[in-house]
Amino acid sequence: MTSADQNVAARGGLSAHPKGLAFLAATELAERFSYYGMTALLALYLIKQLLLPDHAGNVVGLAPLRALFEMRGPISNQAFASLIFGWYSGLVYFTPILGGLLADRWLGPRRTVILGALLMCGGHLAMSFDASFLAALAMLILGSGCLKGNIAAQVGALYPPDAESLRARGFTLYATGINIGAVLGPLGAGTVAALYGWHAGFALAAAVMLVAFCIYLAGQRHFVDSVPARIDRLALPPLTAEERRRTWALIGLIALTIPANIAYPMIWNIGIVWIDQHVDLLSPFGAVPASWFNSVESFSSIAVAAPLVALWTWQARRGREPGSIAKMGIGSAIVGGAALLFALGCLTAGVDGRVSVLWALAGFIGMGTAFMWFWPILLALISQTAPAKVNATLMGGAYLSLFAGSTIMGWVGSFYDRMGNAAFWTLDAAIAFGGALATFLARKPLQRLLGSATS
Repeated sequence: MTSADQNVAARGGLSAHPKGLAFLAATELAERFSYYGMTALLALYLIKQLLLPDHAGNVVGLAPLRALFEMRGPISNQAFASLIFGWYSGLVYFTPILGGLLADRWLGPRRTVILGALLMCGGHLAMSFDASFLAALAMLILGSGCLKGNIAAQVGALYPPDAESLRARGFTLYATGINIGAVLGPLGAGTVAALYGWHAGFALAAAVMLVAFCIYLAGQRHFVDSVPARIDRLALPPLTAEERRRTWALIGLIALTIPANIAYPMIWNIGIVWIDQHVDLLSPFGAVPASWFNSVESFSSIAVAAPLVALWTWQARRGREPGSIAKMGIGSAIVGGAALLFALGCLTAGVDGRVSVLWALAGFIGMGTAFMWFWPILLALISQTAPAKVNATLMGGAYLSLFAGSTIMGWVGSFYDRMGNAAFWTLDAAIAFGGALATFLARKPLQRLLGSATS
């Protein structure tokens, strides 16, 4: 950076950042709007329309998929919907690994993002038709894999290597765009679907994804990109014994987040279905769409960030701040507590069987709060303690916890209609509490292996 650039960066204003950041953040805001808007509708759409006899027969490939899931016996429409939701959301977190390989070895980040955006536009549009539903999910999964990680990589490439602080602030602004999209998506798509039908909600997601594509194309000249050269990479020296121990410790720590990643995303699947069926959604302005609750969870994650940082700073001054692994255990426990709020709400249902909306709101706020306790902490810990030779690999591997958690979540959710509501949410809480207990039991051995960064 020139001395003038450094002076601008030191002031910390928006003008300090490359112009490309605004385009990338706006692209992700619109993309996350479409993704979270569609996801907020998916479980309800499957149960209330697509899997009904008048529609299911029109979906290409649905009968073979159901036969595959029913290898061990017949399942209900709700169970089938939960399995579809779980595999869809799980694969969304798996395919960025493939998207990264495609960008690194063949197309480069820019072309891979364009391919991903086109796939996602097509996927959202295909959701508007019964016949192409499974093809739509496949396009969305592959498109998200091409787009998700590679846009983040382009954000980092905007900054010079020595602009560490400015880059961190840039990623904060970029993440803010993601969070805003996650809040607005369920509100927008949920409102349109409630007023004009499911396919109109999906069409809105398609239109906003097209906006994301146009924003990305408009910012092309401000991005840094390179088509990978085919060069032989120098072989890295093997890990030392200490590095191997640290690597296995981090793999174990990633595995410890799987229970939380089973219980937490249950709100996007069964949580929305439960709210739609059993929570009193009447307001002075009419019934509130159940899909809006996904915005509550996203908004609470944003709102709690500053208070949490202030709390940890206050604790640190007094020498009482929990270590990183302890924070992750607390986060898992908060997930369990939030699920218990749903269970308690079920026990307090009125004579009409309806639960007060306050229980649902409290549970969703609790889930959003819990996420900030365990997931960002895991990523920060891996970034700080992973051996340099496998740092990027372990950062990518962290998302396999989301893949495993989401797919298992779909399977657990398939038992929802076989259990009482209170029993199901107690089970969800027990999964999270089990993860918290395992994390606290493993805390001291992991601290010894990972060093002072965890304490």
